[in-house]
Amino acid sequence: MKSIDRYMARLIAVPLISMLLITAMLLVLDRMLRLIEFVANEGGPVSVVWRMLANLLPEYLGLGIPIGLLLGVLLAFRRLATTSELDVMRAIGLGYGRMLFVPYLYCVVLAALNLAIVGYIQPRARYNYEGLRFELRTGALGASIKVGEFTRFGARMTLRVEQSRDNGRNLSGIFVHMVPKGGGWIAATADKGQFLATDDPDTINLRLSNGTLVYTAPGFVSPRTLSFTQHDLPIPLPKYEAFRQRGDNTGFELTLPELLERGRPDNADLRMRAKSRAALHYRLAEISIMFLLPMLGVALGIPPKRSTSALGVFVAVVMVVTYHKVNEYGQSVGGLGKINPILALWAPWTLFAALIVWMFYTTAFVPGGQPIGALERGFGKATKFIARHLPGRVRKRDEAAGAAE
Repeated sequence: MKSIDRYMARLIAVPLISMLLITAMLLVLDRMLRLIEFVANEGGPVSVVWRMLANLLPEYLGLGIPIGLLLGVLLAFRRLATTSELDVMRAIGLGYGRMLFVPYLYCVVLAALNLAIVGYIQPRARYNYEGLRFELRTGALGASIKVGEFTRFGARMTLRVEQSRDNGRNLSGIFVHMVPKGGGWIAATADKGQFLATDDPDTINLRLSNGTLVYTAPGFVSPRTLSFTQHDLPIPLPKYEAFRQRGDNTGFELTLPELLERGRPDNADLRMRAKSRAALHYRLAEISIMFLLPMLGVALGIPPKRSTSALGVFVAVVMVVTYHKVNEYGQSVGGLGKINPILALWAPWTLFAALIVWMFYTTAFVPGGQPIGALERGFGKATKFIARHLPGRVRKRDEAAGAAE
C-alpha cells in the first residue's frame, strides 16, 4: 500500500503546486497593472509596487490554497479514471475511503498552512498594504517631483522643474513660489538646483544656482529683486497625520485571538463586535470547508464511462468561487449587524457540505452513480450540436461533395 500512497502523492503534487503558482501569478498580474498606475499617479517610487504586491500575496494564497487542493485531487483521480487505473484499484479491494488517505494528508497540512495565513499573516499584511497606500497619498514615501508640472509642497510652496537627472539629485530650469507666514511672497528662478538634507528632520534645503529672486512683503512699496550665484531656500516639510491603528473600525486586520477578544458579548462597541464576530466566523468557515474538498475532487474528477469530459473541472472551480463569494457577502451582512453571523456564514456552509457529501456518496456507493450526470449529458449534446454546425465542418462537407461529383 505504501507504493500506491507514494504514487497518489506524486499524482496530486504536480497539479496542486501548478495550480497554486498559476492562481497566485494570475491574481498578482491582474493587480500589478493597477498598482503601477496608482503609484505612478501618486508620484511614488517604483519599489513600493513590489512591497504592496508582497502584502497582497497572503490574501491570494487564502483563496489559491483551497482551489489548488481541490484541483490537485480532482486531476489526480481524473487521470486514474481515464487510464483505467481506478478500475484496477477498485478490483483489488481499494475503496474510495482508503484512496482518500493521501489527499487528506495534503488537506491537513494545507489547512494548517491556510489557518496560519488567514488567521495571523493576512491581517497584518492587509494593514501594511493599507499603510503603504496612505503613505503614497500623503507623500510620506517621498513622492517624486514630476518634470514639467507644478508640484505643491504643502499649502505654501509650489515648484516646477524643467529637467531632472541622476534620480532627481540634479535639477535644472527651476521655478519656485513660496508664501511666508508673515505675508507676501517669494518667487525665484534658477538654472540649476539640488535638494540637501539638514539637521532638522522636518526641513529640507533647496540650493539654487545662477538665478533671480523676487521678494515682496506687506510693507514693501515694490517687490525687491536679487540676482544670485547660489541661494539656499529652507523648505519646511508638511506634517502628516499618523496612520490609524491596526483593526480600527474593521475586522479584516485582526488576528483570530484579537477577533475573539473584540467579539465578546461584553464589548460595548456594538459595531466592532459585529464586525469581529463576522470576520471570525468567515475565516473559520473558509478553513473548515477545506476538509470536504477532497471528497468533492473525487466526485467531480471521475468522468462517465467511455468519456473524457472535463466538465467536472469547470464545475469544481465555479462551486468553490461561488461559495467564497457567498461567504464574503455573508460576512458583509453579518458585519453590519443585519443578521446573525452564525446564520449568515454557517447556513451556506451546511448546504455546501450536504451537497458535497451527496455527490461523494453517489460516486462511491451508488453503482454507476454520476452526480453531474445530467450536466454531462447536456454538455455532450451541446458539444455535438456545435460540432455539426461549425463553419469548417460545413466547408469540408461541401468540398467532399464537390470532389464526389
